[in-house]
Parts: sequence; structure tokens; C-alpha cells
Amino acid sequence: MNVIVLLAIILLVLMIMVGGKKGVRSFVSLFLNFGVIFFTLAFMMNPDMNPILLTFIASVLIGCISLFYINKVNRKTIIAFISTMITTVLLLIFIVFVSKLLMIQGFGEEETEGISGYSLYIGINFMKIGVSVIILSTIGAVMDVAISIASSMHEIVKHNPKIGKIDLFNSGMNIGKDILGTDTNTLFFAFFGGYLALLIWFKDLSYSIGEIINSKIFSSELMLILCAGTGVALVIPISSWINAYYLLKVKDK
Repeated sequence: MNVIVLLAIILLVLMIMVGGKKGVRSFVSLFLNFGVIFFTLAFMMNPDMNPILLTFIASVLIGCISLFYINKVNRKTIIAFISTMITTVLLLIFIVFVSKLLMIQGFGEEETEGISGYSLYIGINFMKIGVSVIILSTIGAVMDVAISIASSMHEIVKHNPKIGKIDLFNSGMNIGKDILGTDTNTLFFAFFGGYLALLIWFKDLSYSIGEIINSKIFSSELMLILCAGTGVALVIPISSWINAYYLLKVKDK
């Protein structure tokens, strides 16, 4: 049996044992999200399409699959979805601005040999592609924080219905502070773990610390980590405020 298939079966069995029907939906959502990303990449090959617009549409679809398909449509998922989309829009604007300042799109000099046999006149805006990569790498962490805060604040209101809006907002922020440290570290180690070979390559090339920091490849990865952390930090106050406003407004009715 193919090792990949075996690993997929092990994952499915564990998700069913832990999550039951929700575990099955979570497993299916992996393939649905993969399909969304695959078709997004296919459309990006068309020079007439805007990669940033395609990425936002893909983020909406991924949000619907990851929140509404897995956890169904309810107050928690609706608030988490709204918080995620607002954060995504703000993050898109921020990343486009930063990308234009840093000008890290394209290939570094270390990649010259690898691309020497290919045509560079492909008509695709690499700056926009870079923005798309960062958003797609961040959307999962943003949704994770949004649904965690929404679920926690929903339980707070359920067990303490007399809580005020400011106290509820502060509770959400305190929950977010606990999540912030672990999520940013998760992003940091995930990205650096994936690019460990790059660091070994720099070592083989005898790069100094200054040369590594000024390398276009390293700078682009570092920007990805910092922007992802920014997205996680942004969604905490946004999700806390929306939850505090919406949950107490619904309770008053």
C-alpha cells in the first residue's frame, strides 16, 4: 500500500475516533480546501486574472468550508467568519503596502542557476503572487484564533448572562493574549521548519549573518512570518469586539 494512502487512513481513523462525525467532516474539508487552492492556482496562471482578488475569493471559500461545513452555521461560526474576513481585508491592504516597500518579489541570486533554463517573460505579477502566498499561509491561523475566541466568549455569556459589554470584551482580549503567544510561535517554527534546508544551504555557501538577512529568499520568508503574526494579532481585538457587541445585542432581544 502506498505510504501516503496509509498515512491518510491513519489520520482518518484518528479523526473519527476523536471527533466522530465532525472528524469525518474535518477530514473531507482537507480535500475541499485543497481543491479550492488548486483551482485558485490554475486561475492565477491566466495573466488577465488578478491574483489578489482570486486569493480573497479563495479565502472566503476556505472560511466557509472550515467554519460552516465543519461546525455548521451558528452564532459562533458566523462571528468567526466575519472576524476572519475583516482581518483578511486589512491584512491584504497591509501586505500590498509592505511588499511594494520591500520589493522582495521574484527570485534571488541563489536561484539563478535553477531558473536559467526557463523563460522569465510569463506575464505574471510576482508581487501579487507573493501577497497571495502570505494570505493563504495565514488564513488558517486567523480562523483558528477567531473561532477559539468566539467559542470561549459564547461560553462566558452562557454561564454569566449579566456580564457587561466592556467586561466581555476584556475577557475576549485576555483569551486572545493567551492564544497569541502560542500561535505566533507555531507559525514561526512551522515556516522555519519548512525552510530548514534553506538555512543549511546558506551555511554551505558560507554566508555571513548580514548576507543571510539581506538575502531576498530569507527576507521573503521572514516577511511571511511577521505578516502572519500580524494577522493573528489583528484578529484578536476584532473578534473580541464583534463578539461582545453581537452576543449581548442578541441577548437583549
